[in-house]
Amino acid sequence: MVKQLLFVCAFLLLSIALPEQYITRQGTVTFFSYTNVENIQATNNQVLSLFQPDDSAIAVSILMRAFVFEKSLMQEHFNESYIESDLYPKATFEGSIIDFDPSIEGEQTRIIKGDFTLKDVTKQREIKTKITKTEKGYLIEGEFNVSIKDHNIKVPGLLSPNIAETINVSFNFQYEPYEN
Repeated sequence: MVKQLLFVCAFLLLSIALPEQYITRQGTVTFFSYTNVENIQATNNQVLSLFQPDDSAIAVSILMRAFVFEKSLMQEHFNESYIESDLYPKATFEGSIIDFDPSIEGEQTRIIKGDFTLKDVTKQREIKTKITKTEKGYLIEGEFNVSIKDHNIKVPGLLSPNIAETINVSFNFQYEPYEN
């Protein structure tokens, strides 16, 4: 009798539907800073993100040292002086997609609302995104702006003409089913 009860309990636990999850381990985040002196652009192709269509939850983790710049000196300044990657190794986003419908085939334009954290400063964001349901999963892409003042990014006065006060950030995440 005890063995039958244990079997029934185990069966019930295994049959509880876990939310369907999708993952990307090679999402792309690019940022661009325009100034009169020099444009600055960097790309990170090692972004981790999880997406749960059933409850519209999305989480993103960005390793700051994985951004690649055209000039190695820019990359060094970015990591050591501006972002302080040793102290703040990653940026994160946690949120949900407003009015997302996982049953819609093809493309949807929606707002992702959530908390973006950079250098231990969290700011709420509303990001317009394009979400495409594909044969293999989902493609989510969009862009938003980040004010350097909002995240305590200090720029020396001498270099302030070289750094824009607002940085454009774009992202492209190709999700595939997550398998344990």
